[in-house]
Amino acid sequence: MALRLFRAVGQDVVAPMIFKRGCAVSAYELQHKVPVQRKVEQIPKAQYGGRHTVTMLPGGGIGPELMSYVKEVFRFAGVPVDFEIVDIDPASEGNDDLEYALTTIKRNGVALKGNIETKSEATGVLSRNVAIRNELDLYVNVLHCKSYNAIPAHHQNVDVVIVRQNTEGEYAMLEHESVRGVVESMKVITVEHAARVARYAFEFARNNNRKKVTTIHKANIMKLADGLFLKVARDVAKEYPDIQHNDMIIDNCCMQLVSNPHQFDVMNTTNLYGSITSNVLCGLIGGAGLFSGRNYGDHYAVFEPGTRNTGTAIAGKNVANPVAMLQAAVDMLYHLGHRYHADCISDAIHKTIEFDGIHTPDLGGQNTSTEVIQNILQHLAEKRTYW
Repeated sequence: MALRLFRAVGQDVVAPMIFKRGCAVSAYELQHKVPVQRKVEQIPKAQYGGRHTVTMLPGGGIGPELMSYVKEVFRFAGVPVDFEIVDIDPASEGNDDLEYALTTIKRNGVALKGNIETKSEATGVLSRNVAIRNELDLYVNVLHCKSYNAIPAHHQNVDVVIVRQNTEGEYAMLEHESVRGVVESMKVITVEHAARVARYAFEFARNNNRKKVTTIHKANIMKLADGLFLKVARDVAKEYPDIQHNDMIIDNCCMQLVSNPHQFDVMNTTNLYGSITSNVLCGLIGGAGLFSGRNYGDHYAVFEPGTRNTGTAIAGKNVANPVAMLQAAVDMLYHLGHRYHADCISDAIHKTIEFDGIHTPDLGGQNTSTEVIQNILQHLAEKRTYW
C-alpha cells in the first residue's frame, strides 16, 4: 500500500526511494510508478488459552450470509476458534478499514475472507483484495479442483491443482496515463517471485504424490515477462527430476481444459492466467460455489472461496451455495492443526453433496442454503466433535 510505505522500514523490507530530483514523490507515484517487492516481517501471534483467534472478513454480496453459516457450523461442532470480525466498507474513500483489517491479520496470523468490493475509482483507494495479498506478501494461491460424482458436469474424475502467483503480474497495480487518452499498465515479473511460486508447485507435487507440473504462459508474445516466468520454471524443474515438467500457452491451455482436463495435474501460473484457468476449471466441474482457495505467505495465510466471486445478484435470497466458504474454513482448520474437526466437517460436506443429493440451484438442485447447512449439522450430530 502506498500510504504505508512511508513508515520506517526494517532491514528485510525493500522499499523504493521516496525522493527524486530533490522533490518528494507523491503517494500516487509511489503506488503506480515504482515497482515494489515487499517482504514482510513476522510479528508475534496472539495466543488465547489454546484457542485460535482468526480474522473474519465477510466482504460483500453473499459473504456475510456465508460467514454466518461458518460460525453456525463451528459453534455446533465445538471448533476451538474465535473470530475477530472486520467489516470493510466497499464505498469508503479511504484506507482506514483496510489498515485495520491488515493489523488484525498480522496479529492473528490467519484470516477467512469473502470477496471484498472496492467501489471507489479514486487512485488513492486501493483494491482491497489485491492490497491484502500484496501487503501480507501472500505470494501463492492454491486451488484444488476435484470433481464430485453426484454433480452433473462437463467432465468427471477431474483432479487438478492450480498454483497461482499471487502478488505481481498484471495485478501489480502499476498504471498511469502517459498522455491524455493513453493508459499504460505494467506487468511485473521478477525472478524472486517466479522462483517462489514454481518451487511451491514442485514441492506440492512431490509431497502429494503428483507426477507433473505444467507452466502456463504467453511467452510467444510477451517474450521478456512471460519468457522470464517460463525460464525460471524450467530452471527450478531441473531440481526435481522425479517430477515431469511441460509448458503450455494460455490460449491453448483454456481449450485443453475444456476438451481434456485430465492431462493436467499441477499447474504453475502467473497471476492473471491463474484467475482465468481457475474460473474455467471450476465452471467445468460444478461452478464457483464448490471450491476453496488458499493464500500463503511466509508468515500469514488467508482462506477464501476459490473463484473470488462476490455474488451480489443472489445475496439475501437463501440460494447461495455455502460449500466453497465452508471448504475454505476446513482448509483453515487443517492449517491451524485442528485436523479432527476439519475431517468431521469435510466428511459432512462430502456426504451432503455426494450421498444425500442436497444441492443448491447453481448445481442444478432445488435446495436452499439453510437446507444444505442443516443437513451438514445432522451429519456432525452423529460425531463426537465437542472441544
